[in-house]
Amino acid sequence: MSVFTGHWARIVVTLIPLLFALLHAGGVLRMGVLQRLDDIIYDARLRATMPGTLDERIVIVDVDEQSLAEVGRWPWSRNRLASLMDELLLRQQVALIGFDVVFGEADESSGVTQLRQLAAGALKDQPGFIARLAQLEPRLDYDAAFARSMENRPVVLGYYFTSDRDGRVNGVLPAPVLQRESLHGRPVQFLSWNGYGANIAVLARAAPRAGFFNSITDTDGVVRSMPLVAESGGQYYESLALAMLRMRVGSPQVEPGFPAASVLGDGDYQRLESILLTSGSKTLSIPVDERVATLVPYRGAGGPHGGSFRYIPAADLLKGRLPAAALKEKIVLIGTTAPGLLDLRVTPVEETYPGVETHANVLSGLLDGRVMVKPDYARGFEIVMLLVAGLLLAFALPLLSAPRAVAASLTVASGLIGINLWLYLGYGLVLPLASALIMALTAFALNMSYGYLVESRSRRELANLFKTYVPPELVREMYRDPKRYTMQAASKELTVMFCDIRGFTSLSESMEPTQLQALLNGVFSQLTAVIRANRGTVDKYIGDCVMAFWGAPVHDADHARLAVKAGLEMLQAVDEINARHRTSGLAEIGIGIGINTGLMCVGDMGSDVRRSYTVIGDAVNLASRIEGLCKTYGVNIVVSDNTRAQTSGFEWQELDKVCVKGRQQAIAIFSPLQPIGRLASAIGEQEKWKLALKAYRAQDWDTCDQLLLDLLRKSGEKYLYSLYAERVASRQRLPFDPQWDGTTSFDSK
Repeated sequence: MSVFTGHWARIVVTLIPLLFALLHAGGVLRMGVLQRLDDIIYDARLRATMPGTLDERIVIVDVDEQSLAEVGRWPWSRNRLASLMDELLLRQQVALIGFDVVFGEADESSGVTQLRQLAAGALKDQPGFIARLAQLEPRLDYDAAFARSMENRPVVLGYYFTSDRDGRVNGVLPAPVLQRESLHGRPVQFLSWNGYGANIAVLARAAPRAGFFNSITDTDGVVRSMPLVAESGGQYYESLALAMLRMRVGSPQVEPGFPAASVLGDGDYQRLESILLTSGSKTLSIPVDERVATLVPYRGAGGPHGGSFRYIPAADLLKGRLPAAALKEKIVLIGTTAPGLLDLRVTPVEETYPGVETHANVLSGLLDGRVMVKPDYARGFEIVMLLVAGLLLAFALPLLSAPRAVAASLTVASGLIGINLWLYLGYGLVLPLASALIMALTAFALNMSYGYLVESRSRRELANLFKTYVPPELVREMYRDPKRYTMQAASKELTVMFCDIRGFTSLSESMEPTQLQALLNGVFSQLTAVIRANRGTVDKYIGDCVMAFWGAPVHDADHARLAVKAGLEMLQAVDEINARHRTSGLAEIGIGIGINTGLMCVGDMGSDVRRSYTVIGDAVNLASRIEGLCKTYGVNIVVSDNTRAQTSGFEWQELDKVCVKGRQQAIAIFSPLQPIGRLASAIGEQEKWKLALKAYRAQDWDTCDQLLLDLLRKSGEKYLYSLYAERVASRQRLPFDPQWDGTTSFDSK
């Protein structure tokens, strides 16, 4: 121990990250950032090792935009689906069909229900009508026709589980695949739901095999795993992928798989290790995690052009465009990629990944035995790796020179990564890595900082001054030449943004203060992340408004374009927030954004009690004023002409020339549509709008009115055109005014 004399302080400092990492691994102090980093590592590793090849066994019949345009909006009548079944099973000779949709309501599109009501009511005394109805009824009962097309055929229906306070149920569940008795009293942590939406009885009887298509969405909104068996009402049901696998391989029995007693010594193991499919003397073992789920073994990019699975538009099958037997012996999954049908998910592969393809990936992995799982002993593995790596670094680093300490730390980190990757590729085990890597990195940093590194005073002061205002990457740029930056007030041309949250009042009326605080913090965090990702500086939060600016403290000649880009990305972020609100039953929100570029004063301002790094000036006030015009013109973003003139790469729509309160000079205002190249279909509309605006300012009311009428026919949902139509209608009564140039004046903020 004499070797470590004089190094104990550095050893203790180095052990601090190990202590926190062990608390995290042991579940005492869970750190979300480490879990998020583990997710990022898993996603990157998954993308790097995906086979990227086509699985020719599985075909996805896609209810896509083309099919909806040709056949009609979803849901289609069941007689069409019966025709689709006959095409697939008889003419195409597929081996198996699975539905990633649920048929929870009877199909009354044929009108047979109304005819039955007439036969029992107003026309009950008309024997001819009743007799004719009896002849037509078999053909008009579309549900029965669909059921006949599936009866005694290899078809697996889909359904979903839900959880809510009332435990609402609909439809008929299939027979469970496991009984509680088979678990022998072990408290297995199945995912559990108290409600479901299943298929109507006539279809469930015709196709009794069905599987749920619920996925598991992680805390970051990404679908990485799927449950194979789940619990509802004390019974245990199989997923869609597992149900299809079982039907494909001869319908083996499902049994719980527990480790042998000899492995554990006392045999008192409480968790499920695998799902066993048994048929006679043959047994197939599918490893599962503690939630009886498996990670989705994504093959590659998703969608019709992803190259992982063959996609066939459902309309092509209904129209008979495929040659006979073109899909012979294929496994077919029927689902949708149409955005309006809301079956697109965020995955490690893509942010808009077809939900039906996640099931195809799981089924493909099950067929190949290519199943990745996070075992329940992952926590123990993590603790062992932490202890070995942490103690090695703690006692080795104090004895090494700086170059050798770097080499030792890199060797330890490489060893951790190598072991983790070997277990992943060789045995399909997904084990935590982030805590060990962060521990090793932090231990090295603390050790070196204690022994060798002392930051210069000017750099520390600079970081302290600006770290709460600007993104870390800008602070790093400032580190390179700290003398260039100061909080002293100066006049600069910058771009400023005001972003106001719409719908906040209705939310505040229906939520508790603590809930509202958490929701508002979440919204602000997501919007702020977009601002910072685009090199913006958050100035302040004013109630339900965010104020930010670009171009200071780090000069950026591209500040106007970055602000506009951030505004468009903030709209996308709000769409994601609203998707979660719809799922949670919360009211949706909107935002209004005003952006202006101009000369303003920027610096550290305030009183002796409180100061902040902010911007002031007429250009700032103008941005606030034009943000308030979003509602007036029915748009989400209003940009001044100054900003538009300094921004390239976007399509614009001019809104008006306005004179806002507090200013005598009129300005043109615009709204960004999309980056150039994404609006080819709307070019004609924009040209027509420019002509309408020109006619409006020339007081050519008849021409303007005709152009607006054409625009309303094409885009009647656009409030801007309705607003100008109302203006034209009111001004047509006035005589020609040679002094009027089309400017709209606003007397209120």
